[in-house]
Amino acid sequence: MQGSPDSDSPRFRIEHDSMGDVAVPVEALYGAQTQRAAGNFPISRLRFQRAFLHALGFIKAAAAKANEQLGELPPAQARAIASAAERLAEGDYDSQFVVDIFQTGSGTGRRLIPMIMSTGINPATM
Repeated sequence: MQGSPDSDSPRFRIEHDSMGDVAVPVEALYGAQTQRAAGNFPISRLRFQRAFLHALGFIKAAAAKANEQLGELPPAQARAIASAAERLAEGDYDSQFVVDIFQTGSGTGRRLIPMIMSTGINPATM
């Protein structure tokens, strides 16, 4: 872990992707590509509203439960996903959605962050 090169504020971890190294806040549940998108595309500085994130969490929780009932997800995995998605719906992970709402990517970050949260995987350990 190391501090930011230009401040004494939050500590950072170094993530590596196909473009090289990038500093990501230690507390972030996201990795290098989300950090790059947040830094490279500060278009409006707007983030997703609470209502959108609530709905996203609600849908992810319902999908996990439905897929468990269909036998498509093992019960433990379905419970982990549903639990994290419910926390997302409650607002526990709002700070993890750092990419500008108008960033014109594939939306991977908006789909991937809830999945990373639900599995309990810390990208720093990958």
